[in-house]
Amino acid sequence: MKVFKEVQKFTQPWILIVLAISLVISVNPIIKNWNIIANQSILKSISFFSGTIIIFLVIIFLLKIKLITKIDERGIHYQFFPINLNLKCISWETINSCSIRKYNAITEYGGWGLRFSFRKNIGRAFTTKGAIGLQLVLKNGKRLLIGTQKRYELEKTLLNYQYKII
Repeated sequence: MKVFKEVQKFTQPWILIVLAISLVISVNPIIKNWNIIANQSILKSISFFSGTIIIFLVIIFLLKIKLITKIDERGIHYQFFPINLNLKCISWETINSCSIRKYNAITEYGGWGLRFSFRKNIGRAFTTKGAIGLQLVLKNGKRLLIGTQKRYELEKTLLNYQYKII
């Protein structure tokens, strides 16, 4: 049987540029005031570094985030690492319907990432970029959208497993 696997990350250049500019802006006052900071108490010195530390941690977090999607004979597996530490499996028996669709991350979900919609019947979304996703409607009525950058490969894989959705 055919197995689909995709790993996505937040690699958009504009995100990296914004983070780099933020880091430069936060480091600049530290460099300019190094003599003052060096003579302060440890507590005051930490307050100077706190913004830079937070931005640095956000950069590390964004570089570590990855959306893993796997489709095989058991079902559809997904993981939004480091939020989900293990692959979560949605078995074919629990899926009412699945389709690939275009979505608007901003208007439907409020952006990319792990998202929940405030509108009824939209559900959750796991996305990193783009506007194409795998829309799942489960038999319990819940909805889940998993973003993809490999639309055509995903379509071919889903055709192999359509018979499993009863």
